Amino acid sequence: MKSCLVVDDSKVIRKVARHILEGLDFTVAEAADGREALESCIASPPDVILLDWNMPVMSGMDFLRALRETPLGSRPKVVFCTTENGMAHIRAAIEAGADEYVMNPHFPSKALISLS
Repeated sequence: MKSCLVVDDSKVIRKVARHILEGLDFTVAEAADGREALESCIASPPDVILLDWNMPVMSGMDFLRALRETPLGSRPKVVFCTTENGMAHIRAAIEAGADEYVMNPHFPSKALISLS
């Protein structure tokens, strides 16, 4: 079974991503920031990482750079999934080692509350 680490400071986003991924037969782990995600990857590298850009403690970009410098048994695919949609952000992510970049829709807070 394929594994995915969902890295996002939003509990709601992690919950939605988990629901979708488990429906696709992924084993899912979660991390609320980049530091937590890096520790998780060192302990057990996932096949895929869904990564947010803006997080406390360690941003998605800082995590990605640290991950790509860390010797792991396998190289996880990293997919940025964020509301940051400028070409400069996309270019920086790809240059830092992201495999894909998906723009998250920005939901109004009322829509997110109904998902909790």
